[in-house]
Parts: sequence; structure tokens; C-alpha cells
Amino acid sequence: MGRGLEAGPPEDEEAVPGALPRFDLGAWRDELGLVAGITGRGTEPGRGFDLGLWSDAPVGEVMSRWRLFRRSLAGFPTVVLGNQVHGTEVGSVGSAGPVQGWVLVEGIDGWVTTAPGVLLTVTVADCIPVYLAVPRRGAALLHAGWRGTAAGILARGLARLLAETKASPGDVVMHCGVGICGACYEVGPEVMAGCGIPGAGPGPWRLDLRRVLAEQAVDLGIRRVSLSSRCSAHHRPTFYSHRASGGADGRMVAYLGVPVP
Repeated sequence: MGRGLEAGPPEDEEAVPGALPRFDLGAWRDELGLVAGITGRGTEPGRGFDLGLWSDAPVGEVMSRWRLFRRSLAGFPTVVLGNQVHGTEVGSVGSAGPVQGWVLVEGIDGWVTTAPGVLLTVTVADCIPVYLAVPRRGAALLHAGWRGTAAGILARGLARLLAETKASPGDVVMHCGVGICGACYEVGPEVMAGCGIPGAGPGPWRLDLRRVLAEQAVDLGIRRVSLSSRCSAHHRPTFYSHRASGGADGRMVAYLGVPVP
């Protein structure tokens, strides 16, 4: 996969049986004690299990889906979400004792916590959810589209996580989750240049954001990185894709946290 990277087979999210369309990282649950995964589009009529807050869907329907999502994940009295702006701002919650309820903050594209009972969430529909963990000390969840990737949200999130856990990069485990794959993500020269990749030929080009993030991880000293092989675009019957739907699709929620007993 890349220089100095511990690479194995793709680590894919596993479907969780039940009414809620949910896909968990089984290895993170079994080895790290973390609840990590992403929701899917489901089989509801219309837009399906859309968890996007900024849409034209009736508020009551959206909030009912969020309540079902929250009830499906026991052990999390606190859920945090940001109004994402494709930036690099990373917030922290629960370090001085977890707050109760649902925390919604403007302009945040990533979260860090060191407290059990705090569920970190980001909304995605092609962008890559980046899961970071220092086992038994803390976790971070980042929303990485091409703008955030180019601007350094991974470095920003890692620095915040290391500061709060007093860890080193070699202690960190990272997973790049469900998002658009390189074969489906056709981009122009500004995207390639922003991600530091020279475009060969006349273009357009195809960009694999998960690979870009994995190489950034190597440069930052992270050695254990896994990549999902699931693509939001060509697996669209299961997931939402902004690109494949021409902007009409809903939003999934990626989540990460340590539950309280």
C-alpha cells in the first residue's frame, strides 16, 4: 500500500442485523472495544434512511430516524455532530466530563474524545470518514473530502488526538471508511493539485482519496491503517452518493466511540 505501512486485506464494514441499516467495524469492536461504523440508505420509501439535517425532508421524519439511530447504539448518553464546511476545524468533547444529550456545533469537520459514552458522528455521502483511535485512551472521527484532505484535516485531527491522549503516532490505529472510490471519482486539475498529485495527460483524472489519506498517514507516523473497499457510488443501492446521484441523495452517518457499561 505504501512505505512503512502495515497493510493487510481491506477491512470492510459488516452489516448489522436489524431494522436499522448499519454497518460496523467488527475488528474495532472485538480488538479495541470501540463502536465504529456507518449507516446505510436502507429500504424506506423516498430517500430511504436519510440522516442529513440540512435537506428538504420533513423535520419530523429526519428526527425520527435520528432517534432510531441513537436507540440502536446503547451506552452513549452523548452524541456530537458538526455542521460540516469541508474545513479542518476539529473539536473535542467529554475531556472534562461528558455532557448529556445531543451536541450540534457549527463549522466542525472532526471530533476528538477521551471519554466513554460520547458518540462522535460525521455525515457523509462520498467523502471519507476517517476513524482514529489510541486504544484505551481516546478516539477521533474526521470528515475528509478533497478540500479537507488537501488542507490537512488528518494532520490537524491527529495532533488534537495525540495532545489529549499523550500518545505518539505509532500508537494510533486508523481506518478510512465507506466513500467514493478512485474508479468513480473523476476530478479536475484543481483537485489533483490540491492533493499534491500531478495530473498526467489532458484529464479529467480519477482520484482515490483513501489512498491519499493513507499516504498522509505514513508521513505523519501512523503505521496501522486499513481501507474499506466499499464504494458509495458503485454500491449505491446500499449507500448514498452525492456524485452518483447528481446531488439528490441523502446522507449517511459515520460513528465512533467507547460505550459506557
